[in-house]
Amino acid sequence: MQNASVWVRALGLTQTVVERSFVDEDNGCVVVSVRPKRGARQRCGRCDKRSPWYDKGEGRRRWRCLDVGQLPCYVEAEAPRVSCPEHGVVVAAVPWARHSAGHTYDFDDQVAWLATHTSKTAVTELMRIAWRTVGSIIERVVADGRAVRDPLDGLRRIGIDEISYRRGYKFLTVVVDHDSGHLVWAGVGKDKATLESFFELLGEERCEAITHVSADGAEYIEEVVGDFCPEAVMCADPYHVVTWAGRALDDVRNEAWNELRKAGGDLAGARTLHGCRFALWKNPESLTARQRSKLAWVAKNNDRLYRAYLLKEQLRLVFQLPPAQAKALLAHWLVWARRCRIPRFVKLARKVMGHLRAIEATLEHGLSNGLIESTNTKLRLLTRMAFGFASPEPLIALAMLDRGGFCPNLPGRR
Repeated sequence: MQNASVWVRALGLTQTVVERSFVDEDNGCVVVSVRPKRGARQRCGRCDKRSPWYDKGEGRRRWRCLDVGQLPCYVEAEAPRVSCPEHGVVVAAVPWARHSAGHTYDFDDQVAWLATHTSKTAVTELMRIAWRTVGSIIERVVADGRAVRDPLDGLRRIGIDEISYRRGYKFLTVVVDHDSGHLVWAGVGKDKATLESFFELLGEERCEAITHVSADGAEYIEEVVGDFCPEAVMCADPYHVVTWAGRALDDVRNEAWNELRKAGGDLAGARTLHGCRFALWKNPESLTARQRSKLAWVAKNNDRLYRAYLLKEQLRLVFQLPPAQAKALLAHWLVWARRCRIPRFVKLARKVMGHLRAIEATLEHGLSNGLIESTNTKLRLLTRMAFGFASPEPLIALAMLDRGGFCPNLPGRR
């Protein structure tokens, strides 16, 4: 056929012979009739092994390509079936598309790239497909990427966290590699069984290679890590530890506010105390002049609340010092918290003691969940994009595509 090489280059075809091309006036599209070269024929669509011919299947079929100008474009070819010794009777593989896919490799790759770089509307309008079709394409692309590179290989330091992806307490458990920065696994749920499935997938040999694990202090995570990776160093995330102190401080402030409000005497003081929430929460170096004045009012009028504030700030300071000084300050903080006569902080001291080994490991190794939290921020954006998906599997594939390093290049670019 004249200009067959042009179609081969334009459509990204490999191991393919172009027979003819024409415009299908009824459907308003360009159709390119092709056939696989001799070496690419009679191969199993699942394992790509040469297999005996079985029958003609359902005859000729079409695969969607990238548009040609203003018109959609399709590759048309025979779709015979072969008898694979391992997979039985299956449709023969074709060199331009994945098995059971209705689109070519280049079409899938461009959709996957657009899904991570543009809006949902832009993908569906530009590629002329439904959003659910995008989910199926993403799953195929990620599956191909996993076949080439197993994200679970070579893991040494990992971070574990969970993120809500839908209302009604729907959560994903995510695992991130601290060394590469990639998301390596995500599963539906946030319980012990979900995390155990990750370590079972990892296998005994690769579990033994894990040296450090960071988490938010959830007890079930520490239990599972202890069962599967007993030699791994468990590190508590500094942000979550300081958050515990922030919540305790907020409880003390609420108690003080309720006491003033119920007494009915100092209503102005109760209103002032109610407005001190952000002044107590924020770091001292970030306070505005008005918030500093509110903090000074607390120091003058409510000694108990101000001591709670100082306890919170000292715990925050622990994670900013060199390891030796930090451990000494943490020991001093525990003594102070246990004797402060503020029930909420006495309870917090017991909680910190329960996680003391993980907190000291954090101070020594400098490992935190900051990378995981940044990954979760991106995942929250992806959950909005994935709202139209009927199940969490396409969302997980989208997350692995974007944060797992499986996003392909645009066709024709390196």
